[in-house]
Amino acid sequence: MIVLIFILVGILVGLIGPWHVPMQASPYIAIIILASIDSVFGGLSSISKKTFNMQVFLSGFIGNSILAALLTFIGKKLDVDLYLVALIVFGTRLFTNFSIIRRYYIDLWREKLKK
Repeated sequence: MIVLIFILVGILVGLIGPWHVPMQASPYIAIIILASIDSVFGGLSSISKKTFNMQVFLSGFIGNSILAALLTFIGKKLDVDLYLVALIVFGTRLFTNFSIIRRYYIDLWREKLKK
């Protein structure tokens, strides 16, 4: 539940604030947002499996974001698009976690319909 509250707060802050991201920082911001969303979906997935652990969630949230930004930085210095690797990995995990969450709620819905 707390994860959903922070998601809503983040969306509201993003919509209300007059933010401008410099062009040089946009690849970093984009990959950090994707890594963060992946961590949130992973947390929601673990909640549906009843295996959620706040320490694991926070370390993954922060660690994934830092690692993604670091890959993007190293790729920029080497003139190689390493952020694409992070995009593929986080994108794949995001859809996998979404499918787990979707199946969980479909099963809950089916159980409620049976009763």
